[in-house]
Amino acid sequence: MNKNFHIIKVRNLSLGDGIPKICVPLTGKNQRELAEQMDQIKECPHDLVEWRADYYEGGRQELIQELSHIRRALGEDTPLIFTFRTREEGGEREITPEAYRELNLLAADSKKADLVDLEYNRGKERTEEMIRRVKEAGALALCSYHNFAKTPSSGEMVKLLKNMQQLGADMVKLAVMPENRADVLALMEASLEIAESTSCPFITMSMSKTGVITRLAGAFTGSAVTFAAAVQASAPGQISAWKMPEILKILQ
Repeated sequence: MNKNFHIIKVRNLSLGDGIPKICVPLTGKNQRELAEQMDQIKECPHDLVEWRADYYEGGRQELIQELSHIRRALGEDTPLIFTFRTREEGGEREITPEAYRELNLLAADSKKADLVDLEYNRGKERTEEMIRRVKEAGALALCSYHNFAKTPSSGEMVKLLKNMQQLGADMVKLAVMPENRADVLALMEASLEIAESTSCPFITMSMSKTGVITRLAGAFTGSAVTFAAAVQASAPGQISAWKMPEILKILQ
């Protein structure tokens, strides 16, 4: 492992250390659905939770209020990622660039989200400014890139991950769609290379059934977090959070 690599601490959880951590998504469309999902999540294995706020049907102020409700329901120990995934990157809703910026900064300023997911494709200057503002608010900045159309070359993926880190992100994430098994291997090759050169924890995955192996092989590739479905999958290829701990333990 790269000697310059550092681990980040989120509440009582260390990211980038040991076995990959299990993150489960919240995808409810309203307060009732979110409350039901929270009850189910409490019963299943997980290390942290991602709220996919783009699934929620309320406006900006309602989203921030709901963020407070989720934080209270999770308690003090479970880290929370705030994510509004845009339609361009596989999300559920469209949003203007300015509204996207304001929403993420409100989430950071609320002190309820531990990590705020910021899409790399919002533009270099805008994303760099959002990362800086999120960190000034006391949250961690997770910079992400999603490609639901294809898998770039291994070299391109390494460059993307390094570029996101260079913007100042505390953690970086890359998710791509494979057309074949060679694409899956390219993602794993990029992960191994970035593990030797990056200084921050990273998350990589190849989506769909073809890429499921990458969600399980974080201990091998260096990917710090794996996303698993407690109730509803938020991306193609997620497997059950109930099965994940035993699989990770065996592979470790």
